[in-house]
Amino acid sequence: MAERVFVDTNVFVYADDDDAGARRDRARAVLAELIPTGRAVISTQVLQEYFVVAVKKLGLAPERARRRVEALAQLDLVLVQPELILGAIDLSRLHDLSFWDALVVRCAAAAGCARLLTQDLNPGQLIQGVRVENPFAAPPSRARERAPEEAPRGRRMAGRAAPRRSPPRG
Repeated sequence: MAERVFVDTNVFVYADDDDAGARRDRARAVLAELIPTGRAVISTQVLQEYFVVAVKKLGLAPERARRRVEALAQLDLVLVQPELILGAIDLSRLHDLSFWDALVVRCAAAAGCARLLTQDLNPGQLIQGVRVENPFAAPPSRARERAPEEAPRGRRMAGRAAPRRSPPRG
């Protein structure tokens, strides 16, 4: 069986954002690889978030955004149930994640996904057996590949904290 990959909301949003340039192209390429092979997995949370962002930020008419949600609902779908919500609460506390990010991770783990594609968490992080990948991150440059003792002087190689997902607004 092919590896299942959980796809977070931001990948779908960038795929539909005509102003996103290279991110749009990358999102479309990722989805073109995963969807036809049946490897893409999402949750009802992703459907909800997509609708809100598509209407408010992309400016899609609600009818068009609804049709897109209807199409996305045909993918392998994790239904958010109370046990996933409770697990996400625990995961949020344990790993210092926003509840919404923890729920995405919990759904990915429950679906048996090996990878989670998102820009909202730290790439390379392994949480509940799910490896976080940022599909929009540039490949490491040669400067980043050098050992710390070879790094240019005066530059720090500190990582950036992942942005926190805001709760959906009604």
